[in-house]
Amino acid sequence: MPQALSCPSMFTPGGFSPHLHPSKEGEHDSLIFQDGNLISASLEALIQHLVPTVDYYPEKGYIFAFLLSSRLFIDPHELLSKVCHLCIEQQRLNDPVPDKARIRKFGPKLLQLLTEWTETFPHDFQDERMVDQLTDMFHRIASCDEIYWKKMNQLLQGLSQKLKTLHQGDESIVRTNASVSEKSISFKSKSPSIHTRDILTVCNDPYTLAQQLTHIELERLSLIGPEEFVQAFAHKDPLDSTKPCFKDTKKTRHLEAYVKWFNRLCYLVATEICMPAKKKQRAQVIEFYIDVARECFNIGNFNSLMAVISGMNMTPVSRLKKTWAKVKTAKFFVLEHQMDPTSNFYNYRTALRGAAHRALMAHSNREKIVIPFFSLLIKDIYFLNEGCTNRLPNGHVNFEKFVELAKQVGEFITWKQVECPFEQDRNIIRYLHTAPVFTEDDLYLASYESESPENQPEKDRWKSLRSTILGKA
Repeated sequence: MPQALSCPSMFTPGGFSPHLHPSKEGEHDSLIFQDGNLISASLEALIQHLVPTVDYYPEKGYIFAFLLSSRLFIDPHELLSKVCHLCIEQQRLNDPVPDKARIRKFGPKLLQLLTEWTETFPHDFQDERMVDQLTDMFHRIASCDEIYWKKMNQLLQGLSQKLKTLHQGDESIVRTNASVSEKSISFKSKSPSIHTRDILTVCNDPYTLAQQLTHIELERLSLIGPEEFVQAFAHKDPLDSTKPCFKDTKKTRHLEAYVKWFNRLCYLVATEICMPAKKKQRAQVIEFYIDVARECFNIGNFNSLMAVISGMNMTPVSRLKKTWAKVKTAKFFVLEHQMDPTSNFYNYRTALRGAAHRALMAHSNREKIVIPFFSLLIKDIYFLNEGCTNRLPNGHVNFEKFVELAKQVGEFITWKQVECPFEQDRNIIRYLHTAPVFTEDDLYLASYESESPENQPEKDRWKSLRSTILGKA
């Protein structure tokens, strides 16, 4: 018998325990349990375990874990089709004269399952086939009781609003990306007459900027569906040679857009530092961003914190020794220590656990903010995915792995649902989204122009960049 993972406090959106007990006759032989935990089963058995009956409803922890991981083996619309077929068959919904008393007992459980699916994985219902199957099942049970019509309309209206919000988010990302691409900047533009705005002219208060960064982070996080973490690392199911891997770039676009935002913030910080011609001004910008990073840490915005630190640690910035000599670096070293990658980011993980505990005990949205260092979260999920097989040698789904995956992703879902408590400043946010940034080559050239190269490799690169970018020998 395989050893069970230690998951004593699985964190799912509903806070349900991972201890899942088979409740339907005939499942005991195909669902493998250990210490009360479901650890493996055939795909068909797992689907059957998801289907409610008159006297059975799957635990919320199971629903989330299976809906999250099932897409590695079966498309969501096919899964919903199988679930609907089993419901119709088991509850005899196709009978000429349906058993209304039985359906009245079964109906609420089916509605609850479909409600949880639409609320947690609304992206799945961007597929019209999903909506069609949903509507068909509603019509089958609604004919037995008028109250189901009302509940059906409420669910469909809620789903419609969620899909509208997702669509608006997609359009916003497209507009932002287009605006950024139209405003690329070259070192040739490094002159006061052309670059009249910088971060200090837009916002000179570190706390305010940290708040606006948190606005952007939470807005972008809210668009990421939990399924994107699974689909980002999807592999072809070895037991199904007929289907291609269920991976579509559209299925991970919000996750990828969020990673691009992190990279943009890194380059924006580096650009703002390298742009000024005088080292006193450069030092002032560095000290400002150190204070911004500290405020991000205090808020619980670790992603912006890491982006700011990464921007200041880029080589074109870190090599400006004369500039750094004018900076009070004590606070910066403390922040670097907090995000030190040593021992698998031990210090950061400790701080993250503290922020997560604060969020659990919180009485206000301000205390609930936990924005993890996203690249590390992705890395953790990647290694969990690569370190454990999806299928066991007997062909069973390794559900033990997916319980652990659901624990990590479920915690993230809770964090991303927090409403930002800070007042939004559209002018600052617009600047953060659209201010021109240097390319890597432009950053190096700006750095060398500010403080001359110190060794031959730097001199050679400076000469090459001046020739390429400025057209000078």
